[in-house]
Amino acid sequence: MKITELNLEKFEKAAAMLKAMAHPTRIAMLNMLGNGKKLSVSEIHKGLSIEQSIASHHLGILKKKDILNSERKGKCTFYYLKNNDLEHILNCVNKCTNCEG
Repeated sequence: MKITELNLEKFEKAAAMLKAMAHPTRIAMLNMLGNGKKLSVSEIHKGLSIEQSIASHHLGILKKKDILNSERKGKCTFYYLKNNDLEHILNCVNKCTNCEG
């Protein structure tokens, strides 16, 4: 493959997404949102035992980088994976962290 055949813009977006995901709290959030789950900020912050403001901050980063979508129902905002193929990355991370070194 020639360098001119590479879509650098696509790879830059992928790198930005991976960089945004590369935080322990965000990985845990993404794991919670696997299998098509839609969770509110309250469910996420309680599930991870973190402050709601911290959960909101990390969810905002993931949404800004096109990893999550959200929908509002009444007073609650529910977050979910924008692309279910992201679960493949999460599965890979989970498998790699279960390996004996």
